[in-house]
Amino acid sequence: MKKYNVAILGATGAVGQEFINLIEERNFPFSGMKLLASARSAGKKLMVAGKEYTVEEATADSFAGIDIALFAGGAASKEFAPHAVKAGAVVIDNSSAFRMDPNVPLVVPEVNPAAVRDHQGIIANPNCSTIIMVMALKPIHDRARIKRVVVSTYQAVSGAGKEGIDELTEQVKAVSEGRPVEAKILPSASLDKHYQIAFNLLPQIDVFLADGYTKEEMKMVHETRKIMGEPAMAITATTVRVPVYRSHSESVNLELEQPLSVVEAKQLLTAFPGVIVQDDPAAMEYPMPLFTSSRDEVFVGRIRQDDSVKHGLNLWVVGDQIRKGAALNALQIAELMIAENLL
Repeated sequence: MKKYNVAILGATGAVGQEFINLIEERNFPFSGMKLLASARSAGKKLMVAGKEYTVEEATADSFAGIDIALFAGGAASKEFAPHAVKAGAVVIDNSSAFRMDPNVPLVVPEVNPAAVRDHQGIIANPNCSTIIMVMALKPIHDRARIKRVVVSTYQAVSGAGKEGIDELTEQVKAVSEGRPVEAKILPSASLDKHYQIAFNLLPQIDVFLADGYTKEEMKMVHETRKIMGEPAMAITATTVRVPVYRSHSESVNLELEQPLSVVEAKQLLTAFPGVIVQDDPAAMEYPMPLFTSSRDEVFVGRIRQDDSVKHGLNLWVVGDQIRKGAALNALQIAELMIAENLL
């Protein structure tokens, strides 16, 4: 099998570390590996597949000889993606920088694999919550056509990075010890005001827009339409940060154009690659973030009819947002390109 020179931009962050884990787990066919990060992380030593690599500061010249550039996300994408493409690499980008660019495919391999063929050097990885949701939507839409989606998310603090995890840990400790709680990160480190997340919920992820929705909510709307190839699909979202370390949960309500029984919905979801149906109310079995963390699959349960509309269906969808919601999906895009001889 042919092997490829790979660069990981943001190698020291949570998604970058997950890239490394998955490359090892999936025996990704790489020959050369370049680990890139900001100047403050340059010089760190990381192991990949039993070999030690030194993290380098990312520069415009970092991508010479690279076949696949995995970008872990962040502001650096806009700066370095053009340089990587100019050097001949295919960029698979986990940031929001290119997702809605009409010239950049937005890809979930199980949902719209053909889109990778239209790339012009950059392929965008969708928002984590979007990826998790469309994995459950796709087989249902293909069978009964989705008319409207109402989604509420329950998103883990790791979606805000390592700092979000650390803040939750420290706040829980402070509460248990009777000390004052400090909030410096959530809802977002970039905002002027912060709230306690321990034993609390924050109905804000990212900044508010003029219409009262957050950027995170509108990402789910616009990205889902693009991935599903349905620009007029009616979608509304409410995104909430919850005191869970890892794995996002979503309550998804669907209004369908055609009738679909719960039994058939379960069959469709069970047959769909990358989805596990965990739905046995009598045995109290349903997806939970505690048990889906570090899993590759998206789990679906609480599948039931919504009798308030003509053809309604409710789903409870849970997935690890760092794996399938980020690093795994990006690596699957690379694997798909290799399988399709697109590199």
